[in-house]
Order: sequence, then C-alpha cells, then structure tokens
Amino acid sequence: MAAIIGVAGLAFEARIAAGRHTHVICSGDGRTLAASIACAIAGDCRALISFGIAGGLSPDLRTVTCVVGSTIVSETTQFITDRNWSRALLQLIPGAVHRPIVGIATVVAHPEAKRALHASTGALAVDNESHVVASVAAARGLPMAAVRVIIDPATRELPRAALAAMRPNGTIDLATLIRSMMREQRITAAASDRP
Repeated sequence: MAAIIGVAGLAFEARIAAGRHTHVICSGDGRTLAASIACAIAGDCRALISFGIAGGLSPDLRTVTCVVGSTIVSETTQFITDRNWSRALLQLIPGAVHRPIVGIATVVAHPEAKRALHASTGALAVDNESHVVASVAAARGLPMAAVRVIIDPATRELPRAALAAMRPNGTIDLATLIRSMMREQRITAAASDRP
C-alpha cells in the first residue's frame, strides 16, 4: 500500500496525483467516499491529501490559482491541515495561496451562492471531497493536506452541461455532455429569437 492516499473527485485529477508512493481514490460520489478512504488506509498509509480542481469563492481569486488549504471548513467543524506539509507545498507551487477551503456535498454553481459561502466561511475555494478527507484524517490521527486549483471562478455560473455529464466514478459521459450543451444552445437561441 502507498504511504500517501490521495483523494480526487474526477478521473483526470486522479491520474495527475497518482504516483509511486501515492495511491489515489477517485470518487465522484461523496456518499461512499469516507468508506473508500477507510478501506484504503488500512495498510501502510501515513497521510492523506485532497487534490484537484475547485470552485472559487472570492471574486479576487483568478482562475488557475492554486489554493493550499490552511483549514478545511465543513458544515459542523474546521480541520487544521498539517502545517509542515502545507508549508512544503507552498514552497513547491509558485504563486499558491494558503487559505481555508470549504468542503460540501453539493456543487456550488451560482455566483450568488459562491458569494454567500465565502461570506459565511471565509474560504477561498470549495470542493466536494476535502471535508470528507479531513474528517477521516482527524478520526485516524493522520496528517492531511489539500491542494486545489481554481477552475470555476466566483463570478461565473457553472454550466448545467458540466454537471449533467458527471458520472459517480469521476469520469465524464461525453455523449451526455454533448446532448446537454446542444440543448442549452437551442434554449439560448430560442430565447434570443423572441421579440
């Protein structure tokens, strides 16, 4: 078993994070994520890392900014990430910021919801896995870090097509994505044709 367990929500994130000493769990279905992590750490696991893309919550945060989590905020608590590991990640990743990340079970798609979440938590980024990873790490006494890249800025609404195409295993259903994009394009065209 690998010394580090990485957790990602999308298959392409998992491919990036996987390595000789890192075993990656990819789960687009948060309902089973905690159990999957618990099974994976039964071996020689020494640490957990949440890795991947995130939604931006602050309008000042640019797309592709890397956020190394200082804390992970959930609905009920805050988890402090490993200070030494986070410091090492900040030195390794040019331009990374060290701020809170909020983890929630649902996708935050609308700018208004992103603003509200930023105001209530102070977090710069939101994802669907970090809070689960942090909770399991705390329960097992394991160090934990989180690295998230902003791909969905706070000021932009996440397209419905992107949400419709996500499979529970973290892969993207291209046929559903194309159909959903075409449907949205037809709706937009019909709306613009109205007097």
